[in-house]
Amino acid sequence: MTTSASSAVEPPTYALENELSGNGAALIAGIDEVGRGAWAGPVVVCAAVTDGSDPPEGLTDSKKLTPKQRVAMEEKVRPWVCDHALGRAAPDEVDEVGLTEALRRAALRALEGLRERPDAVILDGKHDYLGRPWNVRTQVQADLSCVSVAAASILAKVHRDSYMAELDPAFPGYGFATAAGYPSPAHRAALAECGPTPHHRLSWAYLDALPEWRHLRKPRPGPNGQLPLV
Repeated sequence: MTTSASSAVEPPTYALENELSGNGAALIAGIDEVGRGAWAGPVVVCAAVTDGSDPPEGLTDSKKLTPKQRVAMEEKVRPWVCDHALGRAAPDEVDEVGLTEALRRAALRALEGLRERPDAVILDGKHDYLGRPWNVRTQVQADLSCVSVAAASILAKVHRDSYMAELDPAFPGYGFATAAGYPSPAHRAALAECGPTPHHRLSWAYLDALPEWRHLRKPRPGPNGQLPLV
């Protein structure tokens, strides 16, 4: 008997939302990002707000679903959530300010796109890249265990995958429609032959392995977004 990707894990719950609600937070947004490890394309952050009702059956972290399952789940999640918004940081912005600051900017754009400012934010992972004045609760694997963050993970992933697929016809060979800008054999081969596209992050170390294109590499910002002096 074959077990589906969505049934192999425990479904997310409202435990974390209920805890924050018990501490006085009336409106809670779950946040998740996608594109952190990609060589090309933006980082995308989604902020999602639910009303505490039962989520669509099979909701889980987007990484636990196949592409087909994710699209089907996104079609259920989008009308189910009370509110959601997406924020992007483009590749050149990642190069300019560094990944952490780019994630913060994308998250702020998502939060500012909500109809109401949330009283608390659940952020997937252990690092709070938002900071004050936001009331942030970090949670490792929140995309797997927390309903609102799981919803955000689906919405962010499907949105970014769709965006990258739209780039594929203009840049054939890089596998944008299948690997969404992440490293893959086709992506590596296209980079070696044709070099980076305008959608690639030029401060990333993959360029060091491409002698013909290494001169295009930009200095990578330090932890505070500052460029090194040497």
